[in-house]
Amino acid sequence: MDSNLIKANDVLIPEDVVNGFEIDGTLTEIKRLGNGHINRTYFVSFDENGVMSDYVFQRINTKVFKMPVELMNNVVLVTEHIRRKTKEAGEDPERATIHFVRSKDGTYLYKDNNGEYWRAYRFLDNCIVYEQVERNEDFEKAGVALGHFQKMLSDFPADELCETIPNFHNTVSRVKDFEKIIDADPSGRRAECEAEVQFVLERRAYASRVLDAIAAGEVPVRVTHNDTKLNNVLMDKYTNEVLCLIDLDTVMPGSALYDFGDSIRFGASSAAEDEQDLNKVNFVPELYDAYKKGYLSEAGDVLTEKELELLPFSAILMTYECGMRFLGDHIDGDNYFSISRPGHNLDRARTQFKLVSDMEKYFGIKA
Repeated sequence: MDSNLIKANDVLIPEDVVNGFEIDGTLTEIKRLGNGHINRTYFVSFDENGVMSDYVFQRINTKVFKMPVELMNNVVLVTEHIRRKTKEAGEDPERATIHFVRSKDGTYLYKDNNGEYWRAYRFLDNCIVYEQVERNEDFEKAGVALGHFQKMLSDFPADELCETIPNFHNTVSRVKDFEKIIDADPSGRRAECEAEVQFVLERRAYASRVLDAIAAGEVPVRVTHNDTKLNNVLMDKYTNEVLCLIDLDTVMPGSALYDFGDSIRFGASSAAEDEQDLNKVNFVPELYDAYKKGYLSEAGDVLTEKELELLPFSAILMTYECGMRFLGDHIDGDNYFSISRPGHNLDRARTQFKLVSDMEKYFGIKA
């Protein structure tokens, strides 16, 4: 073991971690991978009897993900289900989802000598991701990816998964949290954004619509990804075809509407999430239509009538919820979302509320 490799270029993976997984080879390279702000991720290469094999090693941030064992159980159950169904369909399971490597104790997690949790999975080569929507057809393919993910898991019993982040998309609970924050006004900022506060309060009726449909049995609880931004869609570098969704840490029971709506919130906008000039912020119907087309090409046959009916509303709901969270964090003193300038979270909230207003007009939906 070359300890210089382990600590080179500000890379630090404990030696026991490198040796902790069922990988039979000689370490040849380690480097930081990606720009994620939560988990620490590394590209790690081994010489396995003359064959170079590449892996991703990832240290799970347990300050954010407080249930790492349950989280990994969710992820492994879901990825193994997708692999099995892909193989049954006569397709390549190696590029259909992430393939995790067992640790030497037989689990998929390794707890290092410092008490940190690590996982390892095979690196999928010749792949790309897009950081932003550049063409309608790319966004359509992202819709295909989510639709395929939910189609493959449509027969998976969601109650077998642990809710690792309770009330993650429980908008009723989010509204209650918001009301507590604005009543306390801990940073003294409410007065400067009272118009935005009223925007949220006037739309509180939105909060329960999906939950009520679930309670009525009209919308089923499904396996949901819960982080469907564009750069979590893996594409083939040469064919530009969809491979799979990655970053599965928030896979939990939920509604398919949450995933669809959040995808539209993020992707069907004409501007960045923190754009300060609201004249540049518009909902783009063409992008909505492209994503919906791709999504329904895969998931259309498995969705219920009520789910199909609520697709436009889900975009409003998820955008409303996100804007409310940004605004609440601004009033609370910026304790959750990272900021790079004063008022950053307020800017984010305003872009979301501009999108909500646009969507309401376009879809003819009111609180």
